Amino acid sequence: MHAFRLAAAASAALLLLSAPAAAQTPRPEPPTVGGPHDFDFEFGDWTCHLKRLVHPLSGSSEWTEYDGPSIVRKVWGGSANLGEIELTGPAGHIEGLSLRVYNPATHQWSVTYANSRFGMGGPPMVGGFRNGRGEFYAADTLNDRSIFVRFVFSDITKTTFKLEQAFSDDGGKTWEANWIAAFRRVG
Repeated sequence: MHAFRLAAAASAALLLLSAPAAAQTPRPEPPTVGGPHDFDFEFGDWTCHLKRLVHPLSGSSEWTEYDGPSIVRKVWGGSANLGEIELTGPAGHIEGLSLRVYNPATHQWSVTYANSRFGMGGPPMVGGFRNGRGEFYAADTLNDRSIFVRFVFSDITKTTFKLEQAFSDDGGKTWEANWIAAFRRVG
């Protein structure tokens, strides 16, 4: 049943992302340009400072913060990569893993996330990079509500970048950031 939910959510996300513009709510389109080296900037060792919204889409403004290391390794010559993160803060410990895989037919990436506490995350996010900014989207659920999830990689330099996760429960009309991470290269 879980595999069916993931497949259904992934299909819904792809339909949303490929629907005619007139049928969509106004929001950025996920980029469909780029290549298998879009994530090369991230290979190596990083430190991360994370601000996490404790109760997303609840009206809460309670944030908590974490710090720790992150490492990203290339797989398949860079057309896939594996990122690991281990963060600690007042609200506890986060151990996360992300797998990003490039699809040469669509020129897009799929991003899958897992953590040591809950296992696999929701369906893969799909998207890519344009003009130094990466955007990735998926349909998912939160507390039995249908939502959209968006990841944005921005402010990318040789030594820093930012990653923001946001949720929308109104079809992508508005987005609430709930995971804001600042990365700094080690060494």
